[in-house]
Amino acid sequence: MTTPVCTSASNAAAPATQTLLYASFSSYMRARQPVLLRTARSLTGNPSDAEDLLQTALAKTYVAWERIEDHRALDGYVRRALVNTRTSQWRKRKVDEFACDELPEPDPLPAADDPAEQQALRDAMWRAVMRLPARQRAMVVLRYYEDLSEAQTAEVLGVSVGTVKSAVSRALGKLREDAELGLVRS
Repeated sequence: MTTPVCTSASNAAAPATQTLLYASFSSYMRARQPVLLRTARSLTGNPSDAEDLLQTALAKTYVAWERIEDHRALDGYVRRALVNTRTSQWRKRKVDEFACDELPEPDPLPAADDPAEQQALRDAMWRAVMRLPARQRAMVVLRYYEDLSEAQTAEVLGVSVGTVKSAVSRALGKLREDAELGLVRS
């Protein structure tokens, strides 16, 4: 019985290639996951469904990783995978509709879930944010609207982390004391 001469060489080359592929994919995923998760959330409207959708799209991307020639266009590729996956899920959904003699009355919405009140609160909040000094407004927007960490906010604005912490704390205090927000919340 003869054994092939190159089995160890061919087997040794495959794991090295897989390790390099895994490392490049892993670094891409760690760097871009927050942005792609926001895209998935906008497609699903549910954080749990968004995580599942992103995981599925990233799995599809990993399978095709070797075939993707232009790695500068990876975000576009993953976004397209997100949209296509979401479209497939939407088409496969099971619609349970049953005919009945009388229409059920929807439960009245509690005051907190009233869409008009939620929109009024959002509008009042944005007006209150716009009344903050420019530096505090920039820090609040970066921290809470763009979801950056304190260190990332400090880096973007070219200030220390302590400056970000104190300025955001003062800005939140001003927002808590804002008269217009108090009227909308009560």
